[in-house]
Formats: sequence, structure tokens, C-alpha cells
Amino acid sequence: MKARKTRIELADGRELIYYDEQPASERVAVDSRRLPQTIVHSEVRRDPLRGEWVIMASHRQGRTHLPPAENCPLCPSTPGRQTEIPSADYDVVVFENRFPSLTERTDPPEAGDELVPRRPGVGRCEVVCFTADHDASFGGLSTARLRTVVDVLADRTRELSAMAGVEQVFPFENRGEEIGVTLHHPHGQIYAYPFVAPVTARMLESARRHRDSVGGCLFCAVLAAEERAGVRVVGTSEGWVAFVPAAARWPFEVHVYPTRHLPDLAALDDAERDALVPLLKDVLARFDGLFDAPMPYMATWHQAPVHEDRELGHLHL
Repeated sequence: MKARKTRIELADGRELIYYDEQPASERVAVDSRRLPQTIVHSEVRRDPLRGEWVIMASHRQGRTHLPPAENCPLCPSTPGRQTEIPSADYDVVVFENRFPSLTERTDPPEAGDELVPRRPGVGRCEVVCFTADHDASFGGLSTARLRTVVDVLADRTRELSAMAGVEQVFPFENRGEEIGVTLHHPHGQIYAYPFVAPVTARMLESARRHRDSVGGCLFCAVLAAEERAGVRVVGTSEGWVAFVPAAARWPFEVHVYPTRHLPDLAALDDAERDALVPLLKDVLARFDGLFDAPMPYMATWHQAPVHEDRELGHLHL
């Protein structure tokens, strides 16, 4: 990774990491806010009917909701206003969410029972700010900045996967009030789950059945079928294919696959990271061009689990 990493501690003990595109950048600004230490009560409960772990984090009801631009907590700090980012400017920043669903610091939950077991909501939730420009968009960023973001997501995937108790790392971006965003500043999030997310678990079970009955990777088979058909392919670059799935669940849905069987973003080589950027820009520009307006969307990176069934997974967006 070419970006320079600088770690600092925010006023309430959370970690913030600057990723600077200029190696000579120095980060000396201090978070001078008088913030209380973050107290998080998070737990996970297993739904006996669906067989899925569900996160309970009621403190998130108090998170910031659609503030005006002049009060945005993701913009750089100014002499008259301190934000989550102490510096007066930045390239890409990652920090622990002030209102996390999962955390490394939480009290044990009340005892569950055999029907609905409970566990501490141990994990990590991070915010990824793509740019200091409040009015920008992910797809509108420069090629160089998007390449930095890909490196950052890969770096965070690698580091979070090494945390004790983490079973899956899940980067995503939501855009648009229609989707439910609470902050308009261009940003994404990363969840380090203490379990494998339900959708991933279902896909892995299908992949296991495919491997046992036919052999090989189910995701690779899906990609090969789409490439042969060609009718739903919307874009390609070296080592990547974007296509509308044959059984699309939404009116507007595109999947982006690497042609190489890879578990996660950290496994991408430099050439694959370079080639991903123009394809992402192309797909997002097509979405925005549909109605000549910014398209609300959910962009989610499905990565293989950290431990069990890792060989069954195949990175895709």
C-alpha cells in the first residue's frame, strides 16, 4: 500500500487512522473535545426460528441523524468547530464508530437460555471517510483516490481479520436517504462480525452443495455462465466482470466479480486493484445516468469467512 498510515487516539479513546496519499504528510492535530468514554451495551442473540445471530445495540438510537452540512461530523475540523477528524484536511480516514453495533469493549449480556442464547456483541465497527469534500460522491472521486480507498479496504480487511473473535469482515457503502443513510458526507463502513453474516452463510451452504455434487467453486461457475451468455454483462476490465445476475432480486442490481478465485480484498494484487477502479466508476456512472440524478444504492463487499468455510467463499461486490 502506497498511502502513509498515521494512528491517533480520539478524546474518548477510539482509534482513528489517517491514510495519506502524500508520504510526507504529518498529522499533529489533537482531538480537544471533551467527550465521555464510550459506553456500549451490545449483544448478539440467536433467532431460534431463522437460526441467525441478531445484533442488539439500543444505544445507536442516539446517533447523529442528517445534520446540516455545517454541522457534519465527518468534515475536517475548523478553528471554531471540532469534528470526528481533528485535522483541517485529509485524504482517507478510518475511525471507530462512535455509535457501534459491535465493539471490543462491552459488558457481558444477561444470561440467555437454551432457546435464545446470548453472547457479548464483540467485534468492531469502523467508518471510512473517502474524501474531505462533503459534496463529493464515491463514483465521482478521482482514479487515484478510488485506488487509495481500495487499498484502505484491503488493509482494514487484513487487520480486522486478525482480531480475536472476528469471523467475517464486511465493508459496505450506503448512499441516499431512501436507503436510510444518516450522514450525507461520502463514507462507507466496515463491520467485523463475531459470526458469519446470514446471507453469506446461505451462499456458502449453496457453494458447499455445489462442490459436493458437481465439484468446483459455485461462484466461479456462476461467473463463467454469465461470461458465456454475455447478455447480462455490463462491463469488464482486466481480471473483473460486472453483470446483472440471472436471478436479480432488485430492479437495478449489478454484481462485480474478480475472475480469479479470491477470498477477500486483501488477496487482490496491484494489477487487480488498478483494474477494479475504472470498472467501479463505469458501473456507478451508469446508475446515476438512469434517471439523470444520483442513484441511491447499497454496495456491499461479500468476503469469505476468516476461519471456517473460507475455501468456499469468493470475493464479490
